Amino acid sequence: MNSFVFQNPTKLIFGKGQLEQLATEVQAYGKRVLLVYGGGSIKRNGLYDKVMASLNGIGAQVTELSGVEPNPRLTTVHKGVDLCRKHQIDLILAVGGGSVIDCSKAIAVGAKYEGDVWDIITRKAAAAGALPLGTVLTIAATGSEMNAGSVITNWETKEKLGWGSPYSFPKFSILDPEHTISLPADQTVYGMVDIMSHVLESYFHHVPNTPVQDGFCETILRTVINTAPKLLQDLQSFEHRSTIMYCGTMALNGVLSMGIRGDWATHNLEHAVSAVHDIPHGGGLAILFPNWMKYNLDAGVERFKQFAVNVFGVSTEGKSDRLIAEEGIEALRSFWTSIGAPSRLKDYQIDETSVETMADKAMIYGDYGHFRKLNREDTVAIYRMSL
Repeated sequence: MNSFVFQNPTKLIFGKGQLEQLATEVQAYGKRVLLVYGGGSIKRNGLYDKVMASLNGIGAQVTELSGVEPNPRLTTVHKGVDLCRKHQIDLILAVGGGSVIDCSKAIAVGAKYEGDVWDIITRKAAAAGALPLGTVLTIAATGSEMNAGSVITNWETKEKLGWGSPYSFPKFSILDPEHTISLPADQTVYGMVDIMSHVLESYFHHVPNTPVQDGFCETILRTVINTAPKLLQDLQSFEHRSTIMYCGTMALNGVLSMGIRGDWATHNLEHAVSAVHDIPHGGGLAILFPNWMKYNLDAGVERFKQFAVNVFGVSTEGKSDRLIAEEGIEALRSFWTSIGAPSRLKDYQIDETSVETMADKAMIYGDYGHFRKLNREDTVAIYRMSL
């Protein structure tokens, strides 16, 4: 494995009833709070009232920013930055899933930056600081609750870009699986696809001597595969929600990537698709990842064989390494289809007319990916395979 330095400063507070810790955590940073949330589900399921009761109990001065989009928009980030400056906010509290947390990270660094936060997102400037950020997670998916990453969409320019900063780690994250129980089946599926995709991005690399990292990845993948059907049969299961929530955090908090550099080409491909069409991130990944795998099979047949055998239990008897690898890819596609994930871009009414535009967006920083570097021709080919 490669040399590495690992540091994750986020305090993770996991389990039933852990919202009780919110008041104590907030008071460590101040009483002027910007409460950020999405389309109102936290009001329907009662979480909003519980959060407000905790904040009111410590005399917090709460300013609200609601309506964060599933692919959070730069315009919403700007609103949040303005509110932070106007109300001299001490702490941002994100209550929601990855989109709400990603938006809040951008607000946090934007409030400490004199220019437009888009400069930071487009890598024209570096963040110099951030307001403290706390989270209460409601969707197991992105892992944003315990990492520095964020993805923001500029709808005016049709750009969806990932970025991160050492300053954008949440200070604390409260994860109570009960807060995910009201999540409908489709969003639960998208979340599980996203979790698995994060693991796969780390798994596909060429670094030698990584048995521990590989084992971590394979265990999380098998756990999601085994738990997903059970959870979809009983969406109210605290046990299964707990398992998936923990997998989501572990998939992208940096542990899996210690000593390696993962690929991340498929996420780049998907960001370009949803920048143009605003589709669910997990749905886009379910469509693209197996096609990325097929297209790049020759870049590492042995790695794909290991995935097939160790994750899906593909039999090796009487088969070539390539056939074993291909069966592993097909097993992934079949599993995602079995839990209700889409398999073609046409499922979102996306056709050939969008391919060139999406490729333009994917190539914004030039060739990309680390398992195998992809150029524009490769990008177009994978999109066409996915139609």
